[in-house]
Amino acid sequence: MCKTEDGIVRYAPLCIHTFRLIAPRKIMEAQSFNKQYRSYSEIENIQDRLRWCRHNMGLMQKEVAERIGTSRWYYKALESGAVDYYSKDIVDKLTILFDIPIEDLLDSYNLFLYKGQGRLIREYRESVGLNNNQFARMLNIDPVMLRNWENDKKRMTVNSWEKHFESKIKI
Repeated sequence: MCKTEDGIVRYAPLCIHTFRLIAPRKIMEAQSFNKQYRSYSEIENIQDRLRWCRHNMGLMQKEVAERIGTSRWYYKALESGAVDYYSKDIVDKLTILFDIPIEDLLDSYNLFLYKGQGRLIREYRESVGLNNNQFARMLNIDPVMLRNWENDKKRMTVNSWEKHFESKIKI
């Protein structure tokens, strides 16, 4: 920066600093949330674990979304519980970012999908000694649907998981 005064040019150094502004209510929210728990492992639900990890790293939702390569609205939906399915790619990136085990980030349904629904269903079906049609009749579902699940052509819904497999398949 410079200015001319009485015919003399005077220079002043210009220092530019950048820092992230966080709204005071967000700081207070993060502090009060993190005071409730000493670690994310004390938190029962996945959404609050995500929020705790994000607050603990001093990140905003937008920053986490950018780091894992997704949109802010999708990450916000993960934290709010509006999404019942977590894609394997996103889960892997979140576990690396937050440095936590995969099992700590997924509920039983998402862990079932992450570990391979088709393989787990097939292994369970074979362990009870039934073929595809017999097993489908036992579950009262269409054999084509069962085949699609086993071949990972169709993702099972959370309701189907809870109804047919949650109590049977140990993950």
